[in-house]
Amino acid sequence: MTSHNDTLFTRAQQSTPGGVNSPVRAFRSVGGTPRFITRAEGPYFWDADDHRYIDYIGSWGPAIVGHAHPDVVRAVQEAAARGLSFGAPTEGEIDMAELICQLVPSIEQVRLVSSGTEAAMSALRLARGATGRDMIVKFEGCYHGHADSLLVKAGSGLLTFGNPTSAGVPEDFAKHTLVLDYNDPQQLEDVFARMGDRIACVIVEPVAGNMNLLRATPAFLQAMRRLCTQHGAVLIFDEVMSGFRVARGGAQSLYDIKPDLTVLGKVIGGGLPVAAFGGRADLMKHLAPLGGVYQAGTLSGNPVTVAAGMATLKLIQAPGFYENLSAQTEKLVQGLQTAANDQGIDFCADAVGGMFGLYFRKEQPTSYATMMTCDKEAFNRFFHAMLDAGVYLAPSAFEAGFVSAQHDDAILEATFAAARKAFSALK
Repeated sequence: MTSHNDTLFTRAQQSTPGGVNSPVRAFRSVGGTPRFITRAEGPYFWDADDHRYIDYIGSWGPAIVGHAHPDVVRAVQEAAARGLSFGAPTEGEIDMAELICQLVPSIEQVRLVSSGTEAAMSALRLARGATGRDMIVKFEGCYHGHADSLLVKAGSGLLTFGNPTSAGVPEDFAKHTLVLDYNDPQQLEDVFARMGDRIACVIVEPVAGNMNLLRATPAFLQAMRRLCTQHGAVLIFDEVMSGFRVARGGAQSLYDIKPDLTVLGKVIGGGLPVAAFGGRADLMKHLAPLGGVYQAGTLSGNPVTVAAGMATLKLIQAPGFYENLSAQTEKLVQGLQTAANDQGIDFCADAVGGMFGLYFRKEQPTSYATMMTCDKEAFNRFFHAMLDAGVYLAPSAFEAGFVSAQHDDAILEATFAAARKAFSALK
């Protein structure tokens, strides 16, 4: 019997490049046919063949309260009934801005946009406009969206400028981006000593999620904060993934470090396309219509997406929400590690709040280079064994996973049962 997923994928490839609208969905890293999802509820979703999966991507982070939460769905329905888009201000935009500023103390003012890429791109432009400098610093393995200046990998030697990682990115753009090693404070010291007066900003994922889960060390972020302050550069925390995911105040609340600008997304939209960037008021005043840094968006602050985000942000403020989410995520990684150890598999795992990482190596990675030593082939075999057992993990060895408030003990036990069989098959 032909799978509906196969049929849909064949059809999709005729009208869409690679058959998908975002590359990781294509399963190119793990092989096989992507699952086309028809519906979702709580910790589950169902594919076109009506197979049910325990979902550990959660729309890549937004579904922190579970899929199709009644409060979120109701908020969307009520907002949609009043009109989908106005191109004019609404009170809901003010409500969201005020709540974000309340929950993230480093943010004094915020601008709503529609995607994480747009937010990161706009934050960079703002930093450059406010400082009058061109150079930006990013870190190998951190992903900040597909803006030209950010699709850059490390150069061929220490402290070299980056090279484009995508066709269509001019060398002239990449030359303004310096790519350093994640969790290497000394490189930061060296760069600022050489060219601190030319650096507009440093942008970083304080908890990286796009080279699998990787924690920044406190020393790394502390050096970053000190050097940016000393040299007049703007420190940007990209918390598109970690914002409201690892803690109510984001990763910056865990590290007790105050960035100048913060980029948010995913959770603040509750599953619909909302993102934001915000920070110090003296920086934000450079944005049009007040200042000379232009940024605009027809659907920014869309009333339906804002309604979904506000409903989600209200739910995550419930007493004990993050304590329970963190406990379940920690229980998940401990259970998986035990299942692997019982089979003698080189495997470890880590969790921060509602994010987790799985690594097929003996010790947890601390940098992009060590992350790349994970056994990708072992992960691919594990991924497909789990998929066949009804557990959907990120279809890449280098993507973080996500737990929702609906992943209860019964869900975890079902996951562990599948994992024990999957690890056994790897021996």
